[in-house]
Amino acid sequence: MNTRTSEPHVGITPNLFGIAYGLTGLAGCWGYAAMLQFAPALVSDILCILAAVVWLVLLVSYVSQVPRRPGGWTAELADPALGPFVSLIPIVGMLLAIGLMRHERTTGQWLFGVFAAVTVLLAGWMAGQWIAGGLDLDKLHPGYVLPAVAGGLIATIGAALAGWSGPARVFFGLGLVSWLVIESMILARLYFRPPLPPQLQPTLAISAAPPALAGLAYLAITRGKVDAVTFGLAGYTLLAALVQLRLVGVYRHLHFTSGFWAYAFPYAAVATFALHWVAYAHPPGYRIWAWVVILAITAFIAALAAETTAALARHRFLPQLH
Repeated sequence: MNTRTSEPHVGITPNLFGIAYGLTGLAGCWGYAAMLQFAPALVSDILCILAAVVWLVLLVSYVSQVPRRPGGWTAELADPALGPFVSLIPIVGMLLAIGLMRHERTTGQWLFGVFAAVTVLLAGWMAGQWIAGGLDLDKLHPGYVLPAVAGGLIATIGAALAGWSGPARVFFGLGLVSWLVIESMILARLYFRPPLPPQLQPTLAISAAPPALAGLAYLAITRGKVDAVTFGLAGYTLLAALVQLRLVGVYRHLHFTSGFWAYAFPYAAVATFALHWVAYAHPPGYRIWAWVVILAITAFIAALAAETTAALARHRFLPQLH
């Protein structure tokens, strides 16, 4: 009897949606800068279109591949390393809908509502799966904040911009409480268990996003109110940013992979929150400081895009699946 061994082939894994996630994060940063009258809105629109193209290409390829993999969607969502990244599909959808609302408000609202509903349902399903199936503490990583925490807080911002104040507060509760619960477990794993394997170490950057997103979400539902809560979230965002500086020594020993896109959205979220404080504090030369923030995050994500293009040209970017 002849036996056949499966040949490796290029596959689309859910963490690749981090590319579109990062691009929408950068678009959101430019959009926030435009709202504060620091920058033109055109750049944000162009980035949204680019992100939408990347998201659609990845979505078509991913959805067509998953049913042919062992275990199908059930195995994909239950994967301890990559499962949480599936939530990026509707989360990016929400971010794109938020961008669309600036031009086609009604259409953007409808699309946002659909993607927000899918995000919440998926977050609930995954949380239930983690309870029913159990989790290995050593396999826990910061990407586990994506479904409920990032999903809930981004849904808060979108709902507030859509004028849905009640749902926005509900989403804020979902995201904030999930952050407090899940973050504590992740930090316990990172503090007291062995270091993450190299392929998962870029996910450490994801920890910088929740406090910045919580701050932006709070500003969205309070219409820009600066109070003790806003300052408190700014303080934790500052701590998260300083932690990332310490981790540069860890990151610089890693080889470039698709996982490096885990840096993009969190740093863009921190940059966007920083823009708010530049506008609020109005330091001398505040417009220059705003442009320093905008150009720094743009240059960083442009560098990721350039490395990605080079890796694709060498056929060393997309993962090989069996």
